[in-house]
Amino acid sequence: MLQYAEMGYWQPDYEPKPTDVLAAFRITPQEGVPPEEAGAAVAGESSTATWTVVWTDRLTDHENYQGKCYRVDPVPNNPGQYIAYIAYDLDLFEEGSIANLSSSIIGNVFGFKALKALRLEDMRIPPHYTKTFQGPAHGIVMEREYLNKYGRPVLGATVKPKLGLSARNYGRVVYEALRGGLDFTKDDENINSQPFMRWRDRFIHAMEAVNKAQAETGEVKGHYMNVTAATMEDMYERAEFAKELGSVIVMIDLTIGYTAIQSMAKWARANGCILHLHRAGHGTYTRQKNHGVNFRVIAKWMRLAGVDHIHAGTVVGKLEGDPNAVRGYYDTLRVNTCDADPVKGLYFEQDWASMPGTMPVASGGIHAGQMHQLLHYLGEDVILQFGGGTIGHPMGIAAGATANRVALEAMIKARNEGRDYLAEGPDILKAAAKRSRELDMALSTWGDVTFNYESTDTPDVVVTPS
Repeated sequence: MLQYAEMGYWQPDYEPKPTDVLAAFRITPQEGVPPEEAGAAVAGESSTATWTVVWTDRLTDHENYQGKCYRVDPVPNNPGQYIAYIAYDLDLFEEGSIANLSSSIIGNVFGFKALKALRLEDMRIPPHYTKTFQGPAHGIVMEREYLNKYGRPVLGATVKPKLGLSARNYGRVVYEALRGGLDFTKDDENINSQPFMRWRDRFIHAMEAVNKAQAETGEVKGHYMNVTAATMEDMYERAEFAKELGSVIVMIDLTIGYTAIQSMAKWARANGCILHLHRAGHGTYTRQKNHGVNFRVIAKWMRLAGVDHIHAGTVVGKLEGDPNAVRGYYDTLRVNTCDADPVKGLYFEQDWASMPGTMPVASGGIHAGQMHQLLHYLGEDVILQFGGGTIGHPMGIAAGATANRVALEAMIKARNEGRDYLAEGPDILKAAAKRSRELDMALSTWGDVTFNYESTDTPDVVVTPS
C-alpha cells in the first residue's frame, strides 16, 4: 500500500484557489503515523483516493479532483493533535446540495484506522458555491418586517412540560405567555403527534391562542408549529395545515436530515412561513473536542440549507457554550463577511455573498436576571427563549412573560441612553423591578441560578488567516 502523501494528497506548496472549498480538520494520528500523512489520508479518502493506486485514475484529470492537504499545524497545549487544512476543487460538489457536501467531507473518513480521532472544525464555502444555495427562506431583515419588531431581541418560550399536556391546556400556556408580553411560543423538539395530543389538535388550539393574544395586545404573535414527522408527505401536510390556520412560522428538527431540511426551506419560501430549526441531536457529534463536527460547521450548512432560525447557544444558560465560540457561531449565522479569528474559533474568512442571515436562537436555562449578559454576549438580532423562566414564574405564566419583557425593555432603554448595561445590569434590573411586581418576583426566584461548569468548547487554535 502506498502512502497517501506519496500519492499526491500532501501538497505543502499548494496555494488554495478562490473557488476552492476549504476544510480544517483536527486530527489525532495513530502512533507512528506522521501528521502530514494523516492529513493526506483525510484529503484522499474525502475526495478521490482508495487504499491503493487504481488504473482508472489515468482516465480522469486526477490532480484536479484530488483533495490537497496543504498545511498541518500542531494544536497548542494538546500534544498529538494537529489541524490539517485541506482544499477541494469546486467540481467535486453538486450544486446546492448539503447532502452531497456533507457526504463528501465527512462521509467516510471518521472511521479511518490511521486516526485515533477526527473533528471537522470549520469550512470555507466560496461565494461561487454559496450562490448555488437558496439560503434562508426570509432572513433576519425580512423576518423583522413580517413581525413589525425592531430595535430589540425577539422574546419566546418553549411550552413546558413539553410532553403530556392535552391540546386545550397546551393552548392555554400559549395564550398566557403571549398575552403577557412574549412574541413567540414554541413546540419543543420531541412534541410531534403522540397519543396524548395529536398534531392537528395542538395546531388548532395553539393558533386559537395566538389569535386571541394578537387581538388583545395589537402585536404580531406566533407559535412555532413543529411539523417534524416520519415522512416528507406528513411534514408537508402538517405545514400546509399550519399555514391554512394562519401561522407565520413552522418548525423542524435537525434530526429530519439535510435533504428534508432543504425541502422544507423551499416550502417555507414558497408559502411565506418563517422556518425555525431546532438543533436536536447535534450534541452527539458536536460536543466532543477531539472527534466529530464543530457546531460552526453545522451553522454554515444550515444557513446554506435555508433555515431562518437555529438554536446556537446562550453562554449563560444550562447548555454547553464558551462565550467566544458562541460569538463565532452567531457571526457565522448573521453577518455577510467573517474574517478568520482565533479568539472566536474561526479558521477561515467567510464571504456569504449577500446571502440573508439566519437568526440565532438562545434557549436553555435562561431567565430575566441574565438579560444584561444575554444582550452583551448575543446582541440584538437574536431570539431569547425563556421556557422554565416564563412558565415557572410563581405568579403564573403571563407574569413570567411580563417579567421578561420588562427586563428586556429596561436594558434596551439603558443601552440607548449610553449606559454600560453589562456593568450596571443588576442595578438596572433592580430599578425596573421596583415598578414591576412580576420582574421583582422573577429576580427573587431565579436571581442566583447559574450553570457554571467547565466548558469543553473553548477555542485553542492559533489561526493564520488563509
